[in-house]
Amino acid sequence: MSVGPVARNEATAAFFDFAARGELLILRCPAGHHSGPRAHRCEVCGADGLEPVAACGRARLVSWAVVHRRDGSTSTPAIVELEEGPWWWTALVEGDAAVLAEGLPLEVVFARQEGSEAVPVFRPSA
Repeated sequence: MSVGPVARNEATAAFFDFAARGELLILRCPAGHHSGPRAHRCEVCGADGLEPVAACGRARLVSWAVVHRRDGSTSTPAIVELEEGPWWWTALVEGDAAVLAEGLPLEVVFARQEGSEAVPVFRPSA
C-alpha cells in the first residue's frame, strides 16, 4: 500500500520525529487524558498544557471500507480507537479484508515511500 509522498513542516515536525523512531505521537493533558496530535486542548476535559507522548501502538478497529480500484488493487481506509482512547483515521495493511471485524485488535506499523516521511498505519495484531 502506498501512503503517497508526505513532507513535514513546522506544525508536523514533532509528529514525524516520533514516527521516524517508530512511535505514534499523541498528546496528554495534566489530568492524564489523551488526545490526537492536532488537538490544542484536551479532547476530554478541555485543559491546556498538552504534552507529546508515545502511544502504546495498540488499537481496535472501529470502522473501515475496502476500496477497489480499476487497476485491481485495493486499499482499506479505517478508523481505529487507540488503546489510550483517541480515534485515529488511518489505513489498514497486511490484513485479509474478509477477516476484518469491529473490535479487531490492531498494532501500529510505519509505512514510508522513498523520499517521504514515515506514516503510521495499522495491521491486525499477531
